[in-house]
Amino acid sequence: MDPRLEIINAISTRLQEDLQGRKPELGIVLGSGLGRLADSIEDPIVIPYRTLPGFPVSTAMGHKGNFIVGKLGGKTVMAMQGRIHYYEGYGMDKVVLPIRVMIKLGIKTLIVSNAAGGTNLNYHVGDLMIIKDHVNLLPNPLIGPNIEELGPRFPDMTRPYDRGLIQLALSIAREEGIPLQQGVYVGGTGPSYETPAEYKYFRFLGGDAVGMSTIPEVIVARHAGVPVFGISVITNEAHDDYAEDYVNDGEDVVTAANAAADKMTLLITKMIERI
Repeated sequence: MDPRLEIINAISTRLQEDLQGRKPELGIVLGSGLGRLADSIEDPIVIPYRTLPGFPVSTAMGHKGNFIVGKLGGKTVMAMQGRIHYYEGYGMDKVVLPIRVMIKLGIKTLIVSNAAGGTNLNYHVGDLMIIKDHVNLLPNPLIGPNIEELGPRFPDMTRPYDRGLIQLALSIAREEGIPLQQGVYVGGTGPSYETPAEYKYFRFLGGDAVGMSTIPEVIVARHAGVPVFGISVITNEAHDDYAEDYVNDGEDVVTAANAAADKMTLLITKMIERI
């Protein structure tokens, strides 16, 4: 058996014991500063990553490092309160391990969120952007021998983000009066923030927002045939016409993400009710 599959199976078996018979239907990845959505999960079981043998530990600012399993929108969900990033020094097999574990446990839909810089000149801090497509500048997590039990060697990425879920989000946003952008997410390695010239380059490529995560998770979910909905909170205006004294600051990113958490929580909860 592939060693990667052995690790996935071992952690899944351990989690099944911790979950006391609960079977998650949806997986949710909560990015920088967005862990507060987990506070809305009812009757939660909290499982710190550090308690799982062979599981990577999240070290990023605003990432608590827990699995939380409970009820949201009337369904059993499994939320990652903090993700694993390539820039933390983990290989891609570790970055996507949590997603593959959730798939092994039975999730049928994956919702991913992140904090991102808005390269689109019309975006402002606090905006929510539905991810309709992406540009990947991170290593592809499927490089290396394919795990046939998980999916095909060459998975289709024509529609990485499920169109039905996007339409559902737009419908709910209209009902609830939540303004939404739709755009292309550019994923880079980090951990340094991008230069003004890079922001201009990403905008030229068609990128509306830029961050340091998410895409590897989406790739392995699509590899396994799991539909994905993605959303970014715009936490800074990633333009190239800054004031002389402007600096990008990680704490400001978390603060801006927290400020948007309530409307994102409402949107995702309503979506889960209808999925």
